[in-house]
Amino acid sequence: MSVETFIAFRYLKARKKGFFSLLTTLIAVGGTTLGVAALVITLAIMSGFQNDIRNKILGIQPHIIVNRIDGAAFTNYAALEDVIKENKNVVSFSPFIYVNGIIRSQNSPASTGIVIKAVDFACEDKMVNLSKQISVSDLSFDKKNIGARNIIIGNEMAKQISATAGDEVILMFPSGLTSVPKMYKFNVAAVIHSGMYEFDSYLAFMDLNEAQKMFNMQGEVSGISVHTKNFDKAVSTAHAIEKEISFPYRAKAWIEMNKNLFSALKLEKIMMFLVLGLIILVAAFNIISNLLLLSAQKSKEIGIMSAMGFSKKSIAKIFFYEGLIVGFIGTVLGLFFGVCVSLILKYFEIFKLPQGVYYVDRLPVAIIPSDILLIAASAFLITVLAGLYPAYQVSKLDPLEAIRYG
Repeated sequence: MSVETFIAFRYLKARKKGFFSLLTTLIAVGGTTLGVAALVITLAIMSGFQNDIRNKILGIQPHIIVNRIDGAAFTNYAALEDVIKENKNVVSFSPFIYVNGIIRSQNSPASTGIVIKAVDFACEDKMVNLSKQISVSDLSFDKKNIGARNIIIGNEMAKQISATAGDEVILMFPSGLTSVPKMYKFNVAAVIHSGMYEFDSYLAFMDLNEAQKMFNMQGEVSGISVHTKNFDKAVSTAHAIEKEISFPYRAKAWIEMNKNLFSALKLEKIMMFLVLGLIILVAAFNIISNLLLLSAQKSKEIGIMSAMGFSKKSIAKIFFYEGLIVGFIGTVLGLFFGVCVSLILKYFEIFKLPQGVYYVDRLPVAIIPSDILLIAASAFLITVLAGLYPAYQVSKLDPLEAIRYG
């Protein structure tokens, strides 16, 4: 340990004799601790929201969707599948049909809008583990095929229309020839819970072959779902597929389909970092005032050290190191308390969230090491800069004047 560091620690311990000096030190440490802890907790929650929403979206939505630019149905999907499977990042794919309609239960007059995705259940299950999301199912449902006149609905939709597995529901679709909608009776084969309120309240699944017969779409599909080896490479894979398929077809990755949502979450995370970073900045001003107060109290000792042969640089180091010590203690304590609170929020469901507002039903928390390092580096850098000005001011003190008037 250098002489400057030793004296810095001695000055820090000696403050216990003066209540006001001790109070200013505690405020400086406490401000840094509070700012760092608030940043750790907030970024952990924001990262948790991003990860949780992403996982839930990918739990019901494919990594890539290939369809026509105009959204129209097409027949040559077999040729497109041949092109898609050539890509080395593609694991599986499945054609689908999207149809909009209205659903109501025979047990209740309540009805709601519905988006039906007609799929091959085995292929869809392979991509998004659909069977694991089933909360309740009819005894006749074997989790291999949805079956004729069967439908799988989300749990929020089931609540809205007062239906459950085994109940009969009526599906209504617009007719192209008359104003009277087409109406069909369906059996609820299963109810799923994806955890995403938006999906659970409007999305339903039915058999692809059944949909093709009902809507006179023999040999036609709305698009092709594609699952990749790594969802992080879905964008590059989509661009590669799009280069291989000809106009008017396109390939769109999951992040592009939810661009607004994730852009908003990213911007909110950045803004929260900047706003809460002001707490650390306020703590830095406390450190500055604390060191300036100490330099005034120790002016006589500073003059004596100068007379003993201490250089201005060494005296400046003493006060700079003291600022570092205060900042380091505050940063470490802030990281400790921030991580502890984040872990408590993660493993104990203290807060319940309204699903219709936040997309998820619990407070998600994800402690990301890169975020922790960024917070620690930012806090330490601010406290380092805070110690520069007091150290510079101390180095300018005249030794004779300091001894005479100190």
